[in-house]
Amino acid sequence: MTKRVIQKKVCLLGDFAVGKTSLARRFVEDRFDDRYLSTIGVKISRKPVEMDEYTLNLLIWDLAGGDDFSKAGASYLRGAVGALIVCDLTRSETLEKLQFYAGQLRDLSQDAVLVFAGNKADLEAERSINEEEIQAVCDQLNGRYLETSAKTGFQVEAAFQHLAEQIKV
Repeated sequence: MTKRVIQKKVCLLGDFAVGKTSLARRFVEDRFDDRYLSTIGVKISRKPVEMDEYTLNLLIWDLAGGDDFSKAGASYLRGAVGALIVCDLTRSETLEKLQFYAGQLRDLSQDAVLVFAGNKADLEAERSINEEEIQAVCDQLNGRYLETSAKTGFQVEAAFQHLAEQIKV
């Protein structure tokens, strides 16, 4: 018997240069490129995630961060059932933005699943956000937090898998 396939839209949110595109590329293609190219608008990728009773096709909308997001954010978020919201563990100002991005999605969908990623965990010496700080923000926003590294692949699969498991079908 073949499993049914369910398709759901999820977004990658966070400030510019936190590693959203790199996380998506690591998850979908299992590769990393350290050349920085700013996302313009949105880049959409797809990856199936096998669940017990069905296959969940994740449509991953990688949205531009910062000022670019403010211009078109709400229209890109429509229809999303969840998001991986990313901060850069080496830039403390990106932690403050988690609340902004979570609020943008929750304004459109109160039930949206939120998973938070503290990316660039491999850059331990440059780290400026400690685990207690990020955990406090994520607890307040009612979402799970994982540290990730798109460069090494550390917990990237786990972050997307956790997001997929929380999505109601």
